[in-house]
Amino acid sequence: MFNRVTPAILARVRDAVGADHVLTTDLEKYSHDETEDFEFPPEVAVRPGTAAEVSAVLRLASEHRIPVTPQGARTSLSGGALCVHGGIALSMERMSRIREIDEGNLFCVVEPGVITQTLQEEVERRGLFYGPDPASRGSCTIGGNIAHNAGGPRALKYGVTKDWVTGLEAVMPSGEILRTGGKLMKNVAGYNLTQLLVGSEGTLAVVTEATLKLLPLPAFAKTLLAPFGDIVAAARAVTEIFKAKILPCSCEYMERAAVEAAERRKGVKLPVSGEAVLLVEVDGNDESLLDRDVERIAEICMKEGAPDVYPADDAEKRRFVWDLRRSIGEAVKAISAYKEEDTVVPRMRLPELVRTVREVAAKHGLTAISYGHVGDGNLHVNILRGDLSEDRWRSGIEPAVRELFERTVAMGGQITGEHGVGYVQKNYMSIAYPAHHLELLRQVKKLFDPLGILNPGKILPDV
Repeated sequence: MFNRVTPAILARVRDAVGADHVLTTDLEKYSHDETEDFEFPPEVAVRPGTAAEVSAVLRLASEHRIPVTPQGARTSLSGGALCVHGGIALSMERMSRIREIDEGNLFCVVEPGVITQTLQEEVERRGLFYGPDPASRGSCTIGGNIAHNAGGPRALKYGVTKDWVTGLEAVMPSGEILRTGGKLMKNVAGYNLTQLLVGSEGTLAVVTEATLKLLPLPAFAKTLLAPFGDIVAAARAVTEIFKAKILPCSCEYMERAAVEAAERRKGVKLPVSGEAVLLVEVDGNDESLLDRDVERIAEICMKEGAPDVYPADDAEKRRFVWDLRRSIGEAVKAISAYKEEDTVVPRMRLPELVRTVREVAAKHGLTAISYGHVGDGNLHVNILRGDLSEDRWRSGIEPAVRELFERTVAMGGQITGEHGVGYVQKNYMSIAYPAHHLELLRQVKKLFDPLGILNPGKILPDV
């Protein structure tokens, strides 16, 4: 299906981007992302510095039918950055400039290699705010966030990446450069190609520039921790907070085993403990209203079974609890071999979802540890191998995941909320969508990428 990178092609790639940015040795870091158990080395890693250089590489790849896998910081948890067919790893690491912060229009223009936290801190120094904050914000890039439509804790109030992207520059597999949108809050001129590319996981085009909206930085934030003796009670408290017409900016769920793993990893102790802990934060510009919301949230949590609540009532305490929360993913994964799922349901079905995870794990003889952004119905489920034999692990994991997804979709949910489909979830897409829907996705892919060279082996199930 695909051709290899010959010495003649390699010479043309070096001419296009510079010999120093074409790597044929020491390719280990381009061979994997953060997905468990997978490694696919490319034949060559190419690090373009401009859209024109990206265009030149893609034109060559189309001419010779060579697969190209766009890569950012390779923090994908779905195999989105894996070079499953070898070929070219197209790393956007050199394209890491914040080109403009427009304080009058409240927009910024950035290259795809900008680290998310770097952008956040830069705009905050100017009293501005960029909302999406995935747990890996200190290492993930804006380009990767756009590819996977990343979310994070603040997605509850401020939305996911798609809600902040108003324009893109992207290079199609043919090498043509496409510009969509711009510094516009309104734009209905034709199909919304900007939003089609956001979340397309690098399968339709390579983003080389993004225009992102900004907001004024909220003046205050209030945070509290609420422990529960029962996981379903914690999930039920989440639904009651929203029934009370309170909109937190974040509402995080952490099971006991997740908290304990993070405590061991960080060498610290959270000031509360329980079978599950909620981390709830509100923000805004009226401190008295926030205090009222915190008081009401505490009352709701205690009514639903929390024995007490702990306010993280200064900046140091807030940093402490959020640092521990953001470390949970890596801490849980360090326990043993694992498979991470990214379920999402309508918020009112959360109590059913947390119960379902326990039921499915027990039925298949597996251990599951859950945590996540339950304020928007998004629960991360880490299924751990522990001391199971290889055969027992391999035979049990696939039917367990399939049952979990089937039951999640039956609740009105979906097989991924923010991690994406990528390589590892693609063969579950028939649970998510009927055949005619999948065929429509294939036709969209074919229209943008008729040769199938861009990030092949992702999203669409094997046929």
